[in-house]
Amino acid sequence: MKTKDQLIDDLLDLSFAEDIGDGDHTTLSTIGPDEMGRQHLLVKEEGILAGVDIAKRVFEKFDPSLKMTVMIPDGSHVKPGDIAFVVEGSVRSLLQTERTMLNIMQRMSGIATTTAKYQSRLEGLDCKVLDTRKTTPGMRILEKEAVALGGGSNHRIGLFDMILIKDNHVDFAGGIPQAVASAKAYCKEKGKDLRIEVEVRNTDEINQAIEAGADRIMLDNFTPERTAEAVKLIRSKAPHIEIESSGGITLDTLRAYGEAGVDFISVGALTHSVKGLDMSFKAC
Repeated sequence: MKTKDQLIDDLLDLSFAEDIGDGDHTTLSTIGPDEMGRQHLLVKEEGILAGVDIAKRVFEKFDPSLKMTVMIPDGSHVKPGDIAFVVEGSVRSLLQTERTMLNIMQRMSGIATTTAKYQSRLEGLDCKVLDTRKTTPGMRILEKEAVALGGGSNHRIGLFDMILIKDNHVDFAGGIPQAVASAKAYCKEKGKDLRIEVEVRNTDEINQAIEAGADRIMLDNFTPERTAEAVKLIRSKAPHIEIESSGGITLDTLRAYGEAGVDFISVGALTHSVKGLDMSFKAC
């Protein structure tokens, strides 16, 4: 399995390949090879900054001679007019890395900003907003990092680091008891220490998940009222089990689910339809 650093390197290689191809002919034809300059990242919209560390990797990977000076670190609140960092060096290198860096920073900052808005709705509650696997192909590691920078928490990274038994698994396996038993047997056989979460649709399935020994129960598409009832049931029978709400939860309804007493609320909108934060990379 590839490491986080290897996945990021692969992403940057692909980004450069699809953007530059056999050469940035505009830059190569208009800028001399010895031309030196500097550019700064200008923030044009209020939000949470994310991707500064990755931007540094973009510049270093493409041209190690580029020098980046950071003024504002990842996770900081920013406003229009703020300068996040300055980069000095070959003008050709600055121009050829500009779009890759901006694509990453704008998307990560948009995700961090959105996450911060969601998490702020849960202020005062012992509840965290979670991301999902509804991410941009190839960018999952960065998008989940952005969620964390925005104050949220990461659910599983992929299919490999947690067992999540959803409705289709349950139906194909013949029921929750069978699915959980099989998952436990599999982990024992393979020597894997993986937490087991079970998605439930009703009270009967909640009881089955408790009896089967789930580590976390996901309440799928429950109303806030049904969620409160489910939380009371789970806490009375198995207070050690974590509880997660999921399914169409919006910024407007988030607080009600948090007040129902769940530990986590998963929100696909943190990553699947977020707007990038406006910023630009300008000569200075």
